[in-house]
Amino acid sequence: MKLKFLGTGTSQGVPVIACHCDVCSSLNLKDKRFRSSALITTDFGKKILIDCGPDFRLQMLDNKEEQIDAVLLTHEHNDHVIGLDDLRPLIFKNRKNIDLYANKRVGDEVKSRFPYAFADIKYPGAPSFNLQEITGDFNILDNDIYPIEVMHSKITVLGFKFKKLAYITDASFINNDEKEKLKNLDVLILNCIRKEELHPAHFILPQVLELFEELQPKKLYLTHISHHLGMHDETEFELPENVHLAYDGLELQF
Repeated sequence: MKLKFLGTGTSQGVPVIACHCDVCSSLNLKDKRFRSSALITTDFGKKILIDCGPDFRLQMLDNKEEQIDAVLLTHEHNDHVIGLDDLRPLIFKNRKNIDLYANKRVGDEVKSRFPYAFADIKYPGAPSFNLQEITGDFNILDNDIYPIEVMHSKITVLGFKFKKLAYITDASFINNDEKEKLKNLDVLILNCIRKEELHPAHFILPQVLELFEELQPKKLYLTHISHHLGMHDETEFELPENVHLAYDGLELQF
């Protein structure tokens, strides 16, 4: 299987509008970050999208991707769901609904935000989805997926584990029971918004490094990165061995 980072930025993306800091002014493409999203390619070539934010259309075009077979939603914040309408060309091409997997709260919010996609009588050109409620471990296209429940400030967000890789974004706390599911991993992907100053809803670098020591994955990749984390190359150089900054377009085999 393969995971490609379609986006590794926070809700504002990088560069941030009207910001002229060193990161936002950088010419290094690794400092250009779409909103966070990832694409899983299964061993049989099926495509599972994790989150569908406002940059989805450009992410697909930039990566020359032309198919999505299912969508996993971590939570309902705009930077993770507002691009769902842009799945329309793939729905029309395949002539069938796309399955969206989410917990009940997120599914209800999607129905509220995109009511036209669930109407009994749809207007021409509307997207169409099948909502699949996540209540425990599940299987998509012959691939076992294990949800990881984390806290994003005061709301529950789902991470997802595939084989020995886990993808977690928008977390500020993981309880001990969920941490047990994150042990013995080859790859752990965690959000990391900045180096210093505690954030109420996101891990910062010292917290992420503590989790790396506690969980001991073979490799740790950071995502959901803001311009406050610093320049990609400089920050990458400062990180411990086997801890890396993800960047848009990076592919991991697992």
